[in-house]
Amino acid sequence: MNNVISHSLFTDFDIDLFKAGKHYRLYEKLGAHLLEKDGVKGCYFAVWAPTAKSVSVIGDFNYWLEGDHPLQVRWDESGIWEGFIPGIEQGTKYKYKIHSHNQDIKTEKADPFAFFCEQPPQTASIVWEAKHDWKDNKWMAARKDTNALDKPFSVYEVHLGSWRRKIEESGRALNYVELANELVNYLKEMHFTHVEFMPIMEYPYDPSWGYQLTGYFAPTSRFGKPEDLMLLIERLHQEGIGVILDWVPSHFPDDAHGLGFFDGSHLYEHPDKRRGYHPDWKSLIFNYGRNEVRSFLISNAIFWLDKYHIDGLRVDAVASMLYLDYSRKDGEWEPNIYGGRENLEAISFLKEMNEAVYGNFEGIQTIAEESTSYPMVSKPVYLGGLGFGMKWMMGWMHDTLEYFKKESVHRRYHQNDITFSMTYAFTENFMLPLSHDEVVHGKQSLYGRMQGDEWQRFANLRLLYGYMFTHPGANLLFMGGEFGQSSEWNFQNSLDWHLLQYDGHKGVQNLVADLNKLYKKQPALHEKQFSAEGFQWINYGDSDNSVLSYIRKGHDAENDLIIVCNFTPVVRENYRIGVPRNGKLKQIFNSDFKKYHGSRVSNAKEVKIEAVPYNGREFSAAIILPPLAVTVFNIL
Repeated sequence: MNNVISHSLFTDFDIDLFKAGKHYRLYEKLGAHLLEKDGVKGCYFAVWAPTAKSVSVIGDFNYWLEGDHPLQVRWDESGIWEGFIPGIEQGTKYKYKIHSHNQDIKTEKADPFAFFCEQPPQTASIVWEAKHDWKDNKWMAARKDTNALDKPFSVYEVHLGSWRRKIEESGRALNYVELANELVNYLKEMHFTHVEFMPIMEYPYDPSWGYQLTGYFAPTSRFGKPEDLMLLIERLHQEGIGVILDWVPSHFPDDAHGLGFFDGSHLYEHPDKRRGYHPDWKSLIFNYGRNEVRSFLISNAIFWLDKYHIDGLRVDAVASMLYLDYSRKDGEWEPNIYGGRENLEAISFLKEMNEAVYGNFEGIQTIAEESTSYPMVSKPVYLGGLGFGMKWMMGWMHDTLEYFKKESVHRRYHQNDITFSMTYAFTENFMLPLSHDEVVHGKQSLYGRMQGDEWQRFANLRLLYGYMFTHPGANLLFMGGEFGQSSEWNFQNSLDWHLLQYDGHKGVQNLVADLNKLYKKQPALHEKQFSAEGFQWINYGDSDNSVLSYIRKGHDAENDLIIVCNFTPVVRENYRIGVPRNGKLKQIFNSDFKKYHGSRVSNAKEVKIEAVPYNGREFSAAIILPPLAVTVFNIL
């Protein structure tokens, strides 16, 4: 019995674009779409399953029985099955029953283009057309300026399931609507410019933290409906806070209802296990050389920017995409056609994706999590780059945390570790990441890695953040780091907010809020954050005292800042530094202030600059260096 009416949303041009891998808005065609045909309301379904023998829509409306609502395969060899089912309404649960030519297998698959899904462990797709009257016009109109590379980027990375939980309600996570108040207010109080959500697309397994996606077009139902997420994003925009989504085009899980072996063939994943299976994550890798798969992924990137007003995508595990031998031994990978280790199809895909999103949306940014020395990741495609706006500075993160793990008495022998980042700081547009990956799996919290007694640990943590925010580049800090969470992050528990009753933790929180304000207020810290013109050493060679001093510059020399970092607990009186011109130094930030739980060693309000040559400059000033602290000066 066929209860499906022949109908199509596809034009011949759509099909040509899809086959060529150039259809970037497939979510408008594939999936489930509520509409009215000849006065009859219902739902149009379309799914790509080129090797299927038959495809039926099953759901609550037909008792999950195959055959009542079969879809028809298109005549144009696109592999798309489609049809209109009368009477289907918003909220209807459904799947596709796919009968494969391959070994006569029958599977039940969730819709790859579903806009909403059941809450795990349930796996059905839900017919849903989100309706939201956006009220963020002011943000969207100004985004090309506020989200530009010469503007502040201080990012708060958040795992929604564990940021804050309702203790009185069995410890449940806050939902999107509650976050639209509590998280937004907190970000505003802390003066972060952006929030980055760890993956919020639907995922089946909580311990994956969201990095194993099954519903690429569906915000996870754990925290509410799609409209609720739209409300959260709108509220963030109304408070001037940009939204970055963690996006995972590098791999996907092999769950039975997911994309793997979708129509009885290797449809989305590469058929060669050497390219289609990830040994680290036990997951499948997309076939980047298949046009329809490229359309799927690029459409997904565009979907979040289009329908959810997202301001940026942080692209996960780019290194694993770039190299065929990533995490593989000899014999477990096959060279490309030129005999090299680069994955040419993935590289081509990343370039096309970046061209597509930057070409379609004004003022957005893409950020690569990329840990190798692959060249020009954050350079435009037309110059031969991958086309990302920024790249995570993994080398800085590793070297800096290793340095801070060392007792201060030994740091004099490791001066090169803390200065090395400046030898390559401007080869890419770098974001400095202290991310979730650095506070799990036995690595300890950031506070836990710091050396010394309790006071020194807090001072070291404040010093780390002060150094980070005055180092060239954008900044990212994982939740909990901003108040010195003492235990490792646990995705099942709330952050340890009770720690804020203690002066040391409250002091770190005050410091991060003030660093964010400093970063936003001082042009020298962001206007040329990705340019060598924005940085100059005063003295990087004082290893005996473990002190660094440098200048940060913006467009106007009057806004230059002098930064001095003392990486030991020794107070240094009359420490002389060379300065670029005559006048006075005015201390505008000191991580040893009382409000930060510091020891209150400080410079006078103004320090006279003298005509005494030093550090290769005509002028110099003698200042006080607080212990384990960063001091920032203006030149008056």
